[in-house]
Amino acid sequence: MGIIHHEKGRQRYHIGWVAPGRTLAEIKVHLHTKWGFGNHFVAWKDEGQVLSWRKLQDFNDQYHLRVFEDREIRGHFEFTPEAHPLAHFEETGEKDATADFLKFLGEFVTIERTFVLMEIDPEAYNPDSEVTIEQKM
Repeated sequence: MGIIHHEKGRQRYHIGWVAPGRTLAEIKVHLHTKWGFGNHFVAWKDEGQVLSWRKLQDFNDQYHLRVFEDREIRGHFEFTPEAHPLAHFEETGEKDATADFLKFLGEFVTIERTFVLMEIDPEAYNPDSEVTIEQKM
């Protein structure tokens, strides 16, 4: 019907590439324990995506990070779908937050492209890893 539409491909805001020798499991542990990232079920799934996690800034704003099978990392700062469902859906207010993501990722990111594929993480969509507004309060 054309009411819900999601462009194929990947959203904008390239951050870098997963550093050589680093695994998706290591990235998840690092991002969760040090920065409070967790699962983001409300997000669209981009082509080749193996991880979609978010870090809540507050009820209104969040960082959204994606990792792809070719090791590319993309991310942006945006409204939460809980606080602003229509603005979130329309991608209103999305911003580049590369500097913040480089800080969050640290040694897990590089600007050099590698040609080793990431394996899909079967635990990436585990409800136990979901980050919700209730947990922030």
